[in-house]
Amino acid sequence: QVQLVESGGGLVQAGGSLRLSCAASVRTFSSYAMGWFRQAPGKEREFVAAITRGGGSTYYADSVKGRFTISRDNAKNTVYLQMNSLKPEDTALYYCAAKFGFRDSDYGRNKGDYGYWGQGTQVTVSS
Repeated sequence: QVQLVESGGGLVQAGGSLRLSCAASVRTFSSYAMGWFRQAPGKEREFVAAITRGGGSTYYADSVKGRFTISRDNAKNTVYLQMNSLKPEDTALYYCAAKFGFRDSDYGRNKGDYGYWGQGTQVTVSS
């Protein structure tokens, strides 16, 4: 069982930055690929970023590429999402998710790929 707790959300002006953290309660964190998703009111949950279990590969949605960076610290059982140059359209509830990685290259872009989810942290970007 994997428990995930996100933190770091808040209210920020357009152009600002936030760093989200997701702490995992599992002994084998380094066996899991991790992802960040977001959901705005009235919209579907969408992929934001993913990182393989060893951190060697990262993947991004086109809408955040060049502005957001996903990283992980396996010694601290934590995955991060650094968000720069924030825009009002980035406003959403941000979720982290875990997916067991059978291979180093495993990751997912679809919410159905992930078996474990956090409760979410709200990010609001004002114009």
